[in-house]
Amino acid sequence: MLPAVKTTAIVAAVLLALLGAFQLALAAGAPWGRAAYGGTRPGVLPPGLRITSLVFGALVYPAAILFVLDAGGVLSLSWLPGPRTVIMWILVGFFALGTAANLSSRSPIERLWGPVTAAIAACCAIIALA
Repeated sequence: MLPAVKTTAIVAAVLLALLGAFQLALAAGAPWGRAAYGGTRPGVLPPGLRITSLVFGALVYPAAILFVLDAGGVLSLSWLPGPRTVIMWILVGFFALGTAANLSSRSPIERLWGPVTAAIAACCAIIALA
């Protein structure tokens, strides 16, 4: 794998870790509701959304990190299931939709996540094309 692709994978992993930490903080009760889920719930999120944040912060984003690092040639994790290119394109779609949602939010602070999710989508596309 080219060094630039490995660097791209590391950038994506760092950004995914940032999102994961944010979601775990929301799950733990951080009063940042204005920065998530449409920004319509200021303060601490209700229990259902805190559970959603826990699932994303503890499972979804860490899994995405592993796939990105493997597909980008940073790690070799042959035990992960599925074709890497397909998974990278799924992540591109997921984060492109997330970008649209973040940028269209009524909450100015949530819109700040738009460039982060756009960068993750772009990194996943670069990895998929490599």
